[in-house]
Amino acid sequence: MPLIRVDLYEGRSDEELTKLLDTMHAVMVEAFEVPVRDRYQIVTEHRPSRMIMEDTGLNIPRTKSFVMIQVTTRPRTREMKEKFYRRMAEELEKVCGVKASDVMMNFVTCTDDDWSFGYGRAQFLTKEL
Repeated sequence: MPLIRVDLYEGRSDEELTKLLDTMHAVMVEAFEVPVRDRYQIVTEHRPSRMIMEDTGLNIPRTKSFVMIQVTTRPRTREMKEKFYRRMAEELEKVCGVKASDVMMNFVTCTDDDWSFGYGRAQFLTKEL
């Protein structure tokens, strides 16, 4: 059920995007213990003039490989989030060659009544999930 929105600079191949998304999903499954088929991902590619991502004064180097990951999810523990951050940076560097300095992440937390997966029903509230 976590929804991952990915913003990145245009120019990656379909194969590179597939590898990025597969890696992100594997980390999501590991960190949040969600089912493997619980996969919702949206990618938006931007021309460099349409996305400006700096470093909040932390002197973090950014390159054209920069990836912004936004996760919309039910509440998660601090430990789960910290594991997600750490493992995502590790795996994107290892599997996709994206340096940890080029990975920015944030969470948007929703409650159970904020989700409908179809049929006009809130499946968490109706206990279908």
